[in-house]
Amino acid sequence: MQETASLFSTSIQLFALMTPPAVLSAFLSATADYSAREKRRTACKTSFAVFMIGIVLYLFGSHIFALFGFTLDAFRIGAGVLLFLSAVSLMQDDTDGKKHRPEGDISVVPLAIPLCMGPASIGMVMVMGASAATFQETVRGALSLLLAALGIFLMLWTADSIGRILRRTGLAVMAKLTGLLLAAIAAQQIFTGIHSFIG
Repeated sequence: MQETASLFSTSIQLFALMTPPAVLSAFLSATADYSAREKRRTACKTSFAVFMIGIVLYLFGSHIFALFGFTLDAFRIGAGVLLFLSAVSLMQDDTDGKKHRPEGDISVVPLAIPLCMGPASIGMVMVMGASAATFQETVRGALSLLLAALGIFLMLWTADSIGRILRRTGLAVMAKLTGLLLAAIAAQQIFTGIHSFIG
């Protein structure tokens, strides 16, 4: 039961780190002229790209630490600072959808990178991978990443319905609530890194 709770808790944190209000707003703006089939295909490609990018960083993040000589605690603090900046950005974002509409395929850039897998989410994924000490913890982390990517898929699959329900004001409120959640996660990351470094 505790492992299941930890799995879903980590999945929710990862999903929040992917800044769903910003992703949803960008998706609705960029796919306004898409057909229903094109929107579904974009949702599939985006969530698949998010998972593939995340799993590579999750499995090989420790090797990146070794290559550049980072310590896990230093990376926790750095990732926490970046996450806090992302939270501040969300709190200031009005998510009014007045963004430049990119040309071509948007599923990988900008939806998967850098909106979903930005510095904050990448930092947490790499910390999770480096912190996994057993095979069970590694599998649980990979499943958490998969669930978070599925959450992005479901959100984008139903983006039109969500947009009609929430409208601009609802998306703005979602952005503010997500920003508060990210700020709390950032504080926890920074405090954990400082405590481990000092201890």
